[in-house]
Formats: sequence, structure tokens, C-alpha cells
Amino acid sequence: MLNRYIKIIDWYIIKKYLGTYVFTMGIFTVIIVIFDFSERLDDFLDHKAPFAKIITQYYAGLVPYYLNMLSPLINFIAVIFFTAKMADKTEIVPILSGGASFKRFLYPYFIASLVIFFVVLISNLFIIPETNRIKNDFINIYVDPPETNSKRSTHMQLDEETFVYIDNFENTQKVGYKFMLEKFSGDTLKEKLVADRIIWDSVKVKWKIENFTVRKIEGLKETMTTAATKDTTLDMRPKDFEIFNNVYESMGMLELNERIEKEKIRGGVIVNMELVKYKRFVYPLSAFVLTLMGVSLSSRKVRGGVGLSLGLGIFFSFVYILFIQFADMFALKGGLHPLLAVSIPNIIFGALSMYLLIKAPK
Repeated sequence: MLNRYIKIIDWYIIKKYLGTYVFTMGIFTVIIVIFDFSERLDDFLDHKAPFAKIITQYYAGLVPYYLNMLSPLINFIAVIFFTAKMADKTEIVPILSGGASFKRFLYPYFIASLVIFFVVLISNLFIIPETNRIKNDFINIYVDPPETNSKRSTHMQLDEETFVYIDNFENTQKVGYKFMLEKFSGDTLKEKLVADRIIWDSVKVKWKIENFTVRKIEGLKETMTTAATKDTTLDMRPKDFEIFNNVYESMGMLELNERIEKEKIRGGVIVNMELVKYKRFVYPLSAFVLTLMGVSLSSRKVRGGVGLSLGLGIFFSFVYILFIQFADMFALKGGLHPLLAVSIPNIIFGALSMYLLIKAPK
């Protein structure tokens, strides 16, 4: 059935494309492990990291993370390398001379790009967050442990009427100190609770408040009560006080969306989380954009051979990654909407790809 739509020459190009892509990923995997191990060896020794965990946790998470991040570069290099090699061996000219249009010539490239797109997308949504969690758990213990796990002076909005403040939260013990909870009706304060400590009870899935005073205001009437302990349910969890910078990239889509919605209600900063979210959907599209550019650049036989095309491919790949970093900074520091920020590299390179496609020899 497939042979009706995919011809022998299509299978030839698809196998070349995907084979070169996988081979390039293998080369990058070796390079990543060698360079990272030489850089991290002192950290592993200083923090007495078990060798089994280095392999099964750190590198099992690090390699997918970097391969996913470098996927546009790997894809671009793979396309340019095997297409330039085909052009150098005069394999493309007979295809076009045999009556196939340049658009038809791009058909197998589109199929291979579609395969890579779905692989990267599924990895972004389901695999990479889990491998990132494993990697980050290792890093936060054996490579770069934080000097303190306490978060200080935290203001948080739980809903439209409830606000909390914690002077110091110790994430290791799940204990917060100098806790304050305020409830408003519009702009009017209705209730204020002040406590020495608040402790997370993972068995009851509740917060235990110790040494607290509650002040209730009803018009001109005020009442105050004091007690030693009280169990209560609040819409916050110890993970809301995590101080690790890499925590969002370890979240699955469901958890990430819930965190974004909570932070919107609380009035927190959500740009970092939205960048992580949109990247997972938008960046796999680079498979189509960079494939189109790669074919347009390398489908003509040139005097410089494969080396010239490959050099151009590496240059444009790094420019693409540079655009990604600049777009992130504009979102984080310049107020650019995260969805627009993550789309800018594909928009710019997509337009450039269409220009190169028009200029490409046919």
C-alpha cells in the first residue's frame, strides 16, 4: 500500500535522511559524554557520586536533554551532508531530468521531517520532562547542590480573597516560619491569622499551624482567638517553595499547566513556565523549516563540494540556536510574549527558507 505513494527513490532519500540523522546523533552523544565527563569529574569526586547513578541517572537524563536541545543543529547538518553528497555524485540531476519537479523531489524530505517532528514532539511532551527530573535530582545532590534549601520572604495569593506570607520556608523539613494568612472581601480585611510555624503533614495532606492568633473583623466588631495547633487545608504545597532554577523543565504538561494557572491566580511570574510550555510545541517545527533550508542550500553541485555546504549548515545552525537564546532574553527581560518569542526563530528562518527555495536551481 505504501509503495503506491512512496516510490523507490523516495525510500532511498528517506533512508539516507533518517540514517544520517541517527548517525549524527550518535556522534553528538559521544562528544557530549566525553566533554561533560571531563568537566564534571571533580564534582563527582567531591560529592562522592556513585558510578552507577552517574550512568543511570545523570547521563541517562543529560544525553536526551542535549540531543533534544541540539536537534535542530543535528537535523540541519544531516540534511545538508547527505543532500550535498547526492549532488556531488550527480544523483539529483537525473531525478530532476527524469521529469520530477523540485516540489516532488522535496516529498521524501517532508515525510522524513514528519517522522522527526513527531519523535521530537512526543519526546518533549512525555520523555524529556521525566529524564530532566532524573538528571536534575542528581545535579541538585551530587553536582551543584544549593547552599540553602530555604526560600525567604514569600508572598502568595491563593485565590481572589486569600493572601499568605511566609518569612522563611525550609524545604528539607517542610516547615515555614512566621506565617501570615489574610482574607479580604473586596478591599476590606475580614480575617488575619498569624502563626510562628506552619508544617506540611504528608500523611494527612494538610498543613499544621502552630502557636497562632486569629483576628476576625466584622464591621466595628473585632474578635481574637489564640491556640497552640490547628490542621488546615490550603491551596499550596511545599513544591511551591522550591528554589531550584531547573524545576519547570522537569514538569509534565499536566503539572506545568496546573502550576501556570495557580501562579496566574496568585499573581506570580509565569514567563519562565510559559517559555518551557511553548517550546515543547513550537521547536519541533524546526524539522520542517531547517530541512527546507538545507535542501535549498545543498541541492546544487558546487566547486567547494560537501565541505562548503556542510560549513554553511553548521553556521546557520548556530545562528538558529543564537536566535533562540536572544528570543528567550527578550521574553524574560523585554516583556515579549513567550509564544511570540519561541516562534521568532522559526518565522525568520522559515521566510529565509522560502527565499532560498525560490532561488534554488530546479
